[in-house]
Amino acid sequence: MAEKTDWELKAANLLKAELKRKGVTYSQLVEKLADIGIDEREANIRNKLSRGKFTAAFLLACLEAIDSQSVRLD
Repeated sequence: MAEKTDWELKAANLLKAELKRKGVTYSQLVEKLADIGIDEREANIRNKLSRGKFTAAFLLACLEAIDSQSVRLD
């Protein structure tokens, strides 16, 4: 399996940190994404974050779904 690039790792860690900061589990994220019209399964989300392979659109949708107004990049 290919290693994550620094950018993939950073993106995955950023999203995981925001979920933790907001107290949102993967199953809750599924529900919140559904509320904004995005159909995802918990297993898919877990895999995306584990691999660090997801689109910027997915990242933005997740941040919107959990009502994250700002993120720290450092």
